[in-house]
Amino acid sequence: MFHREGHKIILITLIIVIVLSVTANYFVGDQLYRGGIILALVVFLILILQFFRNPKRHFPLNENHILSPVDGKVVVIEEVFEKEYFKDKRLQVSVFMSPINVHVTRYPVGGNVMYSKYHPGKYLVAWHPKSSEENERTTVVVKSEIFGDVLHRQIAGALAKRIVNYAKEGETVAQASDSGFIKFGSRVDIYLPVDTKINVSLNQKVKGGITVLAEK
Repeated sequence: MFHREGHKIILITLIIVIVLSVTANYFVGDQLYRGGIILALVVFLILILQFFRNPKRHFPLNENHILSPVDGKVVVIEEVFEKEYFKDKRLQVSVFMSPINVHVTRYPVGGNVMYSKYHPGKYLVAWHPKSSEENERTTVVVKSEIFGDVLHRQIAGALAKRIVNYAKEGETVAQASDSGFIKFGSRVDIYLPVDTKINVSLNQKVKGGITVLAEK
């Protein structure tokens, strides 16, 4: 199963791979060279397919839990001053996604969307300390009955050139439902109340909509 954001890219890639493979088959005389070209094209198609995969999952929904919004690895757990929305201290948990991770962004909590904003910006590597403030990004805040306002921020990286954000202010969203998609790698930051109990550790691998990042 593939995410809707990849349908057009997958179709275009498939057409390009077929055309180039047929061209190589007719015009490249050396059998080994021709086979190498076709193999490289097939590998490229497989990489595109795996990037846009959207596997079916059973989500353990629980209003007392904050779920990881994405697949990846926890790279930051620290208390910071959040400048854009809260303008006070928050507990930041950041999950870095490699190009081989599933790139669907999911709502860590359910509730009402209080804030949704896109920011154009740079394309620093996603682990750069200033990437959360200077890179292209979207900020979404959902008000949970249990945790209050929970902010998650999609951040573009060196390879990610497009962030898709579905959140609209005023709508009610379900925990683990699609919040957006980041094309070709990056990270997501989650900002929580400072007294939140964190359930993950640095460098731990997490799964979007499944791993419990924090709980009451």
